Amino acid sequence: MSSKLKRYVGFSFGAAGVCGFVLSSVVLAGDVETKFEEMDANGDGRVSPDEHTSWASRMFERMDANRDGKLTATEMTSAHHKALTGKAPPKGEMTQAEAAAKIKKFDTNGDGVLTADEFDAAAHLMFEMMDTDHDSYLSSAELKAGQQKYMHKSSK
Repeated sequence: MSSKLKRYVGFSFGAAGVCGFVLSSVVLAGDVETKFEEMDANGDGRVSPDEHTSWASRMFERMDANRDGKLTATEMTSAHHKALTGKAPPKGEMTQAEAAAKIKKFDTNGDGVLTADEFDAAAHLMFEMMDTDHDSYLSSAELKAGQQKYMHKSSK
């Protein structure tokens, strides 16, 4: 395997980890079908890249607690816990170190946080990885399968 391909594969799996962690926060808060319907803005039964990007942008805004345009490990773990339980996380839950490690995989400028642009790039890559039939749309089945696949990777 060439070094360029190795970097891309590593980048893809790093992005999957970040995206899986981030996207699972929201999807776990409700069933996948409900989230699919939220993403499918025009109601045509499939999610376009633009609809997915719009949804990911809204998710970023919800997680960015201090509205500074950056996601920290604290904001990510808090959003993840709140989506799962409806409450703020107890001290010491899903570790900040785990969230920081996931951020680092997609933090292109190395500042320890995810900017909106970095988050959008991760969401774009996640869309491509979930679009298993390569028709440039996500079906409900693809979203559900992608959630299962990448959610499990993200928790390791």
